[in-house]
Amino acid sequence: MIELDFKKGDGLIPAIAQDYQTGDVLMLAYINEESWNETLKSGYATYWSRSRSKLWKKGEESGNRQVVKEILIDCDEDTVVFKVDQIGGAACHEGYRSCFFRRLKEDGEVEIVGERVFDPSVVYKK
Repeated sequence: MIELDFKKGDGLIPAIAQDYQTGDVLMLAYINEESWNETLKSGYATYWSRSRSKLWKKGEESGNRQVVKEILIDCDEDTVVFKVDQIGGAACHEGYRSCFFRRLKEDGEVEIVGERVFDPSVVYKK
C-alpha cells in the first residue's frame, strides 16, 4: 500500500477532483490522512475542511456527492487526483458544475463561463 507524504504540507495535501468521463477539473480541496483513509474505505471523496477544521464528505449537505472511480498519485506522493462521478451535477458550493467557472479575459476582466446547476440559497438554506 502506498503511503502518501502528509508531512510536507503540515498534514494536508492537495486533492484535485476531476470528472472521470470528461476530464473536466471540478475542484481542488485538501486531504489529511484521516480523510484519505475514509475515502478509501467509503468510496466517496472525503476532504479536510480547512475553514471548519473537520472531515468533509463532499455532498453531505447538498447531496452532490463524488463517487471515486480512480485515484492518481503524483511522483512525490504529495498530491492526488480523484477521478469521480459527480452525483447531482455540481461540485461547486456556488451551484456550478465546476469550481472553475470563471475565466480571466485578455483585458483583465473576469467572465462567467459555467452554468449554474442549482441555487445555493435553496440548497444550503442560507
